[in-house]
Amino acid sequence: MGRVGTQPGRAQRLRSAVDRDGATCIWCGRAFGPLVPPTREHVVPRVKGGPSWLENEVAACRRCNSERGHRGPVEWLEECDRRGWSPDEPRLARALTALAGAIAREGGQRRARPYLDAQLRRLRRRGGGAAVPA
Repeated sequence: MGRVGTQPGRAQRLRSAVDRDGATCIWCGRAFGPLVPPTREHVVPRVKGGPSWLENEVAACRRCNSERGHRGPVEWLEECDRRGWSPDEPRLARALTALAGAIAREGGQRRARPYLDAQLRRLRRRGGGAAVPA
């Protein structure tokens, strides 16, 4: 597809995600700093077909990134709520919607599409997903 060779490097994509979304972890809400450095988190996990595109990446702390593993984003959002953390549901909705738009423009990503659609539906059913277009 047209993306090959056009994506910025990993460090630049992490900086771009922090600039775009703010300097807090999407899952627990902790502010990034020397003791809580940001990591790149794939909203749609690579194992589920998620691409390494900026639209599929958000900044998360190392703890959240590693504890989430390959769990779905909405499942992990709900777990973060249960733990009493401050997950950023509107940011997740924006990330999932942006990824859906990027896939629609760029094509491909056959494995990621049904998974992404299911996550968007689940987020809308939560009630907080009002910001997620149908």
